[in-house]
Amino acid sequence: MQELAVVVLDYALVAVFPALIIAAALSDIATMTISNRLSLALVAVFPIVVIAAGLPISSTGWHALTAFCVLSIGISGFALGVIGGGDAKLAAAMALWIDPSLVFMWLLVMSAFGGVLTIMLLILRRFHLPVALAGQPWIARLHARESGIPYGVALAAAGLVIYPDTAILKGLLGL
Repeated sequence: MQELAVVVLDYALVAVFPALIIAAALSDIATMTISNRLSLALVAVFPIVVIAAGLPISSTGWHALTAFCVLSIGISGFALGVIGGGDAKLAAAMALWIDPSLVFMWLLVMSAFGGVLTIMLLILRRFHLPVALAGQPWIARLHARESGIPYGVALAAAGLVIYPDTAILKGLLGL
């Protein structure tokens, strides 16, 4: 019975990162906001996952430094009005989970997804919404030209692409 509990816990720890970032993306689509609770949950669970994955505690310093750098860039972007505050906080929390050696790849993938998302929304915003869709507040908000881009979607998509290559996931899976 104890072995079953360990297996269930291991699978829960494997799923927590994807679950939280998918929740953030869905929240961003629906409300154009990302709850601080999701970012805080990523930060709070990180030490538990590091221990469960068997990673050396010394490596967490590099993860924290990377997250701090991402947060600094995000805050700068927020101050300039080019990124939302929720996006900046989510990116920093996600950076904790991503190996420092993978962060530039993650940023590149995120930029690609963000560019495609932005172009798609800009194109779709040029057309009128069908009446059946216009009545949905979240769709109308996404379609509004003055509305921003739910960049949490690009963050989450890039996170899902990079996650399989992280030391955290490999450690949790015993690879």
